[in-house]
Amino acid sequence: MSSNFMLLPELTLIISSFIVLLIGVFKENSYKILNFIVLLTLLFLIFFLIFYFDEKKNFFGNFYSVDPFVNLIKIFILGSIVFTLLLSKQYLENLKLLKYEFLVIILISTAGMFVMVSANNFIVLYLGLELQSLCLYIMASINTKSTKSSEAGLKYFVLGSLASGLLLYGCSLVYGFSGTLNYLEISKFSSSQLISLKFGLVFILCGIAFKVSAVPFHMWTPDVYEGSPTAVTAFFAIAPKIAAIAAFVKFLNVPYINYFNEWKLLLIIISCASMFLGSVAAIAQSNLKRLMAYSSISHVGFILAGVTISTVQSLNAVVIYTFIYVIMKIGIFSCILTLKKKENYYENIYDLSGISKNHPLIALSFTILLFSLAGIPPLAGFFAKFYIFLSVLEQKMFYFATFGLLCAVISSFYYLRLIKIIYFDPPKDNFDQIKSSGLKISIALTTFIILVFFIQPSLLTEITLDVIKHIK
Repeated sequence: MSSNFMLLPELTLIISSFIVLLIGVFKENSYKILNFIVLLTLLFLIFFLIFYFDEKKNFFGNFYSVDPFVNLIKIFILGSIVFTLLLSKQYLENLKLLKYEFLVIILISTAGMFVMVSANNFIVLYLGLELQSLCLYIMASINTKSTKSSEAGLKYFVLGSLASGLLLYGCSLVYGFSGTLNYLEISKFSSSQLISLKFGLVFILCGIAFKVSAVPFHMWTPDVYEGSPTAVTAFFAIAPKIAAIAAFVKFLNVPYINYFNEWKLLLIIISCASMFLGSVAAIAQSNLKRLMAYSSISHVGFILAGVTISTVQSLNAVVIYTFIYVIMKIGIFSCILTLKKKENYYENIYDLSGISKNHPLIALSFTILLFSLAGIPPLAGFFAKFYIFLSVLEQKMFYFATFGLLCAVISSFYYLRLIKIIYFDPPKDNFDQIKSSGLKISIALTTFIILVFFIQPSLLTEITLDVIKHIK
């Protein structure tokens, strides 16, 4: 097989976006057929990456690479986007946002995520990040009839531009001090050889931390999550997070692997701050999307705890946590999208009052997913946190593990409060019946995976453990 053949996913995404754009421009009301084409394209790429999963290639003078870790992350991204398209179709149709532009932006942003994940050079990383980010700014403000959506897009753009500037400035410092931007060449410098690289480390760390919504670079998340259309919020909470976490892992464990002692303390502080603020700030939230924003910040804190340890076991825990987090978020946003009455969508936590009486299956799915987000055994969310805490304890970082455990207990409060509202508050008027088959599939499949994960968790851990060895 030609080595260039492994660039097929990126080329397919770009070419597909052009095709969708051309068909959309010249053929009105073509969303349904274009959506079907895009879904087929994404599924084809998933099977392609599974078939060539073990391939390991470098391109463009080692600026761009493909390996099992990169392929696994790309599969996660594609799978999450397939679910996003399934759960969002009915919602977008009701809000009259069913436009071909949405699919074009999805495809281009996915290409940007792929570039981020495969980058072996800081400028390539920056290009991928910007390609993805520009699409996300547009998606946040896609509902032009809503002032909240426009405000969300503007806030995201302004703060995102600041973060991109910090990252690019960090890249320029790295190049100025080392004369290279290649990950592998930078990794040859020890911390004693080139102390100046630490300045670049700090700025690049700030830029990527913004993309994963880590404290103190989280300020955009609650407002953007609340203001964006719910289907877009679901996309923000899932696919870009996977790409940013993968870029974070590669950045710290390839070019800056010899600076472990320098970035370890920074990451511990960011991780603890994210866990604490995400757990405490969510208690005061009454909007479901804002609550999920703070929940996302809290989960990122747990993920960064695994990145901080930087052992094979901890990075394995990070990949597992990311997978389970994606499944839980797909499920929870699918459930939120069922809260509809007469073409109006509801987002307040008290709108869940007593839905167990009128919609028992939705209430059951909500409950299972919320318990999993809280980390209650034997659901998948428990195993996600368990593997992270286990890797922290193996390094004898008992205070770090204790702090994380306390934050997990605090965060359980607002998840349990939602369950209390669902089952014990007086019921309100019935929500509309679910008509979208995509929404039904998303809820059923994610709930099933969360429920049965405990039966054979080693199926995933064995795959991810082999994959992580390609980084370390």
